[in-house]
Amino acid sequence: MTALSSDFLRVMQARGHLHQCTDLESLDQKAAQGVMCGFIGYDATAESLHVGNLATVMMLRRLQQAGHKPIVLVGGGTTKVGDPSDKTGLRQMRTDEEINANIDSLTKVFGQYLRFGDGPTDAVLVNNADWLDKLEYIPFLREIGTHFTINRMIAFDFVKRRLEQEQPLTFLEFNYMIMQGYDFVELNKRFGCMLQMGGADQWGNIVNGVELGRRVRQAELFGLTTPLIATASGVKMGKTVSGAVWLNKDKLAPYDYWQFWRNTEDADVGRFLRLFTDLPLDEIARLEGLRDAEINEAKKILAFETTKMTHGEHAATEAAATAKSVFEKGGTGDDLPVYDLMEGAAPTLIEVIVALGFAASRGEAKRLIEQGGVRLNDSPVTALTASVSVSDLGPTGEARLSTGKKRHAVVRAVTQQF
Repeated sequence: MTALSSDFLRVMQARGHLHQCTDLESLDQKAAQGVMCGFIGYDATAESLHVGNLATVMMLRRLQQAGHKPIVLVGGGTTKVGDPSDKTGLRQMRTDEEINANIDSLTKVFGQYLRFGDGPTDAVLVNNADWLDKLEYIPFLREIGTHFTINRMIAFDFVKRRLEQEQPLTFLEFNYMIMQGYDFVELNKRFGCMLQMGGADQWGNIVNGVELGRRVRQAELFGLTTPLIATASGVKMGKTVSGAVWLNKDKLAPYDYWQFWRNTEDADVGRFLRLFTDLPLDEIARLEGLRDAEINEAKKILAFETTKMTHGEHAATEAAATAKSVFEKGGTGDDLPVYDLMEGAAPTLIEVIVALGFAASRGEAKRLIEQGGVRLNDSPVTALTASVSVSDLGPTGEARLSTGKKRHAVVRAVTQQF
């Protein structure tokens, strides 16, 4: 690859963010010449982003760190259609109220990663409903639709996959790629934005926007993607047995977030430090060179740095202290989820596990016990009918409940109030 001259692309390359680019040499020249504006879009399909979105959020962070202007585009308009590229069926249709509530919730995390404001390199948050909701159907088809051929649209991998599997692909979904391409044109018109970034699965949609900008505005636009992140064992980033690893703390406690990163596979430590932290590259090289038990120290640093970035330094420090108490000192920890146990109550451990959210159903909780995955104060629970009462908690009035190696909670005696 040709040596890169811009700080932005050099960092992107060194940290493993680069996958595909429409014209890397020209983009490098633009990025070296002055402030450049780039965006990534996020549909409001959930209340929070998750770890799988982090690679793209970090792209925006790298863009701003290199002296450029990031745009966070939230899909108040496109969410009403739904991106079909990673689905085998029609997405759930959401109301305007649900979409707006999701936008309010998921945008909280961006302030942890980006600096927002009115300055030339300050990030801005834009909602594509501002223009998509106002489009008139026939004029839009005449102005934009003529630049999209059915021949090309059905050549997209996700379209071929849906057709081959005889899964329905609605006309509504088919419009998504047109709307996303139009977003790029609109942001170029409003902000002079010339770069769209995203995950590798968005390459086709991004290229559509680049070509549409050239056709309707004679604009020089660029597309850049980052690799889709999987663990060394081949698991998609952010996918766990217990569900998505959410970024909002009301969806996932900072301690559980810290634990997710602490349990990174040895082979992924260096790569994840480069992608998801701001640690200097020479320090990362030292940490990924650690072996055997020492690699655990690198994992703790990864967990601390990622949690600090998402939830703040105080939350990261508390999570690290809780983990040390739980794993190194045998304590219960102040930051673990708590199940309050009333005097005289004797719920089954199955009920407690479900109430804590450690299992989605009683059946799943039973399987955890049958597989030897449940412990109370480090003693294995073997009976499906096992219960817990205040008398089981000992003199401290607390016991540590564990499911698997990663999830821990405190069962605590409380006095009933009258």
